[in-house]
Amino acid sequence: MTRDEPALGPRHHEVKRLRALLRDRGARRTEEAFVLEGPRLVADALRRGAPIETLYLGPGAKTAFAAPVADARAAGIRVCELKEGVLEKVGTTRTPQPVLAVSPIPRRVTDLRTGGVVMVLVGVADPGNLGTLLRSAEAAAVGLVLCCGETVDAFNPKTVRSSAGAIFGVPVVEDADPVHALGMLGAAGYRRIGTVATGGRRYTDADLGGAIAIVLGSEAHGLPEGVADRLDERVTIPMAGALESLNLAVAGSVLCFEAARQRAATR
Repeated sequence: MTRDEPALGPRHHEVKRLRALLRDRGARRTEEAFVLEGPRLVADALRRGAPIETLYLGPGAKTAFAAPVADARAAGIRVCELKEGVLEKVGTTRTPQPVLAVSPIPRRVTDLRTGGVVMVLVGVADPGNLGTLLRSAEAAAVGLVLCCGETVDAFNPKTVRSSAGAIFGVPVVEDADPVHALGMLGAAGYRRIGTVATGGRRYTDADLGGAIAIVLGSEAHGLPEGVADRLDERVTIPMAGALESLNLAVAGSVLCFEAARQRAATR
């Protein structure tokens, strides 16, 4: 787009595409693309060298966020401006973000024969929890996040925001059937370790070295019976007080970092 080309209005086909990618999982899957909302997330994607198709700027954003705009132009990324009021029509945040970007959904093949840690999520419904788990997974060097069953879309706008850029840093794969996924991991030599609120082995006493799959269930219902039958071990995080369980993202993060701690201790 040239500098003097008119800004895009609400009826422009690109604006309609932006709205669809933000609000419709089917559109994201069909186009194999998703949207980054906000200058911080866009700047982080640029810093990582993540692929970006187009950068969209609200009124005044070109001046207010000159650095990421300059970085995008230097990387050969197309930059478009939006007319007044367009962001309010397409954005998903309470306060519309002045900078949006469209990126292709990463397609990375992970070789399970390399071992390490895989996080398996079964029926995780909250996009904020999924985003936090992706963030912890990258920080703890998890090799793959496998989203199964009715787990929320990893490229949902809230998930992407909550991941703080980790959506680009850890491979995410979907499998509709968690039993199939766990069977595949078992056949590849992974020990499948499920989390339970009570009755499992203390997580610090469990061996989290080697090829392991940390299996987390839904916030409300835990692991389905068919999935629980495929586990090699169950672990529990002890808690003080009267709480029944930890937040899912907290529990998953604790286990990821315990696995990282144990691996570091054996090097």
